[in-house]
Amino acid sequence: MNRNLEQAEYSKDVKWLIVHADDAGLSCSENRATVQALSYGVVNSYSIMMPCPWALEMVDFARSNPRYDCGIHLTLTCEWKFYKFRPVLPPQEVASLVDPHGYFHSSRDAVKRYAKPEHVRKELRAQIEKAIGLGLRPTHLDTHMFALGASSELLQVYKQLGEEFDLPILLSRQHLAGSDEALGLTTSSAGLSVDHLYVGEYKWFENEGLASYYDQVLDNMQPGLNTILIHPAFDDAEMQGLCVEHPNFGASWRQADFDYFTSARCVQKMAANNIRLTTWAETQVRQAKTI
Repeated sequence: MNRNLEQAEYSKDVKWLIVHADDAGLSCSENRATVQALSYGVVNSYSIMMPCPWALEMVDFARSNPRYDCGIHLTLTCEWKFYKFRPVLPPQEVASLVDPHGYFHSSRDAVKRYAKPEHVRKELRAQIEKAIGLGLRPTHLDTHMFALGASSELLQVYKQLGEEFDLPILLSRQHLAGSDEALGLTTSSAGLSVDHLYVGEYKWFENEGLASYYDQVLDNMQPGLNTILIHPAFDDAEMQGLCVEHPNFGASWRQADFDYFTSARCVQKMAANNIRLTTWAETQVRQAKTI
């Protein structure tokens, strides 16, 4: 590579973007939308929730489509009213991670309050080993509902799992516990530190709409590594039942995510703002080059 071009490639002045789909494996609808968004949209990364009933379908897709970045969406919460899932380990082995019925806690705060780090480590290691045992070759680890950023203790578990399995972990200062110790972990070689992370906001969903939110994100994107986390699914009977009484990140929200990131409007916005898609592997090389 020409030296000047190489310097430009690794310049911090470039607006790099990963468009990442969370929650693969959650449902059939989520899976179909994720696959289509990868195939026909600008989505270039996704991660699988191994405790969910439809995880096997997405592991099979990942094995057949290694060109897409695919991580493990480490799961400690189940936020839905009627649709519930459990740890991959027997609940009695990780009792602090479950409610009285043996299901994951419904909130990040409950995880922070009740989860014992040793149970978290045991269950999440089992999720990773299950995925690898099924033939998945993950590109990274990330965390459902940012539960592993709820405390410094849980963040340490996250970091240790990344080191143990030699996988980068997604880190963002916006979703860490806030302590100096936690923030220091963003410089770890095990982590992939994101400069700017974006997730749809309920006030936009309720008023101007998520498409307008994403328009302004792309129009105002700053140089560095940017990640937009989305949750594509279809607003069908399955997702409506799953997301009952849960408008934020609900069925219509997920349809809006899918619609925008498979649209010509999104592609045109990215081109107009000189935004360049990147991958986990490329980003690790760039961050190593600029240290």
